[in-house]
Amino acid sequence: MNVAIIIAGGSGQRMGQDIPKQFINVYDKPVLIYTLESFQKHPLIDAIEVVCIEGWENVVWAYAKQFCIDKLKWITKGGKSGQESIRNGVYNLEGKCSEDDIIIIHDGIRPLVEPSVLTDVINKAQKYGNAVTSMPYNEQIFVVSKDDETTTTQFIPRETLRRVATPQAYRFDLLNDKYHEAFEKEIGIYGSHYTNTMMVELGVTLHFAAGSDKNIKLTTKDDLELFKGYLVKEKDIFMK
Repeated sequence: MNVAIIIAGGSGQRMGQDIPKQFINVYDKPVLIYTLESFQKHPLIDAIEVVCIEGWENVVWAYAKQFCIDKLKWITKGGKSGQESIRNGVYNLEGKCSEDDIIIIHDGIRPLVEPSVLTDVINKAQKYGNAVTSMPYNEQIFVVSKDDETTTTQFIPRETLRRVATPQAYRFDLLNDKYHEAFEKEIGIYGSHYTNTMMVELGVTLHFAAGSDKNIKLTTKDDLELFKGYLVKEKDIFMK
């Protein structure tokens, strides 16, 4: 079984809106629903769990019913941080998932995940036990000087770097064991840590899967406008 955990626990303060950014309506549909539809339509996804900001659970169920997201099986309350939210989602699947089930973790505010990206990350995780979507760096990367943050004397060859985002996929036994270990030892759970960085800090070798530049994260108003532009472009292509 392949289960998606969609993380929708953020408050969206950087977006400057009165409601969480995952619930902002774009052309009469919440951002979160665009994301859920990508998983609903994908033939390899068997079930969906949403980790939701507290107080919005009934809203998610109502939207799921309205937009026919019938793969949604569970809604779990989010935590105080991203890692706590993912942990809550993983722990909720204890007793519901088998050890070799594949769990796909994805940000609820990445609504443009492509079917080919989902397929590749699932297939790689089934083969290797984990997979993270990744993209190469196309810009030059420089290290800020320790004594003067306005200067640099060192660069990192971009060929040695990859940009990693969601979706990420892991066997359930690996994912569950590592979240218990991480929170017991307080490793990889604070600040900007995510599942992938936590795994590396706990000694797990990660495997790259295909990514897409289209898979943007809606963090700012500019991101939201870019998302709208993609939707208009897709509609124009469909109408031709």
